[in-house]
Amino acid sequence: MKGYVDLHTHSTASDGSMEPAELVLYASKSGIDAMALTDHDTVDGLEEALEWGKKTGLEVLAGVEISAEFEGQLHFLGYFPDDRYRQLDGVLADLRRSRYERNPKIVEKLKRLGINISMDEVEREATGNITGRSHIARVLMKKGYVESIKEAFDKFLGEGKPAYVEKEKLSPRESIAAISNAGGIPVLAHPGLTGLGEERLERLVAEWRNYGLMGIECHYVEHSQKETEFFLGLARKYGLIVTGGSDFHGSFKPDIDIGRGKGNLKVPRECFLNLKAAFAVRAI
Repeated sequence: MKGYVDLHTHSTASDGSMEPAELVLYASKSGIDAMALTDHDTVDGLEEALEWGKKTGLEVLAGVEISAEFEGQLHFLGYFPDDRYRQLDGVLADLRRSRYERNPKIVEKLKRLGINISMDEVEREATGNITGRSHIARVLMKKGYVESIKEAFDKFLGEGKPAYVEKEKLSPRESIAAISNAGGIPVLAHPGLTGLGEERLERLVAEWRNYGLMGIECHYVEHSQKETEFFLGLARKYGLIVTGGSDFHGSFKPDIDIGRGKGNLKVPRECFLNLKAAFAVRAI
């Protein structure tokens, strides 16, 4: 995997199965040149990840993934050259509060479906400061209600499923501004998962670029070759930085490996270098 990177990974600080240190150590052994930790709505794992990057010699980039209010699935990644990500603490705390208030509502819905779990059981599954649906899914699996994390989401926890509860989110414009105002590079995450057609997605990318969008995640584990080529074309047309990643969650998504995805992913080191170049330009 020399010459390749992974700019989209998750740790126990949000909904991954590996501690930040464990994740960096695993990434360094995988052979990739660099990685970014991009936990959902938290930067709590970054200090540990950056420290272990120095210990292992792996280049580690500070990042975050923010869920935006929109029809369907819409996330923005933010990448930071240093500890300026701490400027997001207030915004992210509000998002985590919404997630915290949502969990008991999900558990209550599950109870009404005849599923006997408690918030105490859910919170024992979380080793970081974020408790979310993946931890509820772990309890469902341990208690025999489902056989996998995926089944838990497919049957109960995914959008539109019986136990789904919406959570408070920022608008796309607010998400981009939050990242940019903290000195970060805002990037549209996995555009292929938005469910938008090519024409509408392009219109929105053009609009979001005016709000400060600087990149697009073209290389992604669930993107087809055709989709990847279309997103690369958008990046060229609108002068956006190309990024990519596996969306690695460890054992919570066992079919996805860091740097490799499902065996179909190769994110060139150039993506990492272009982000670093953008940091340098913004610092001038």
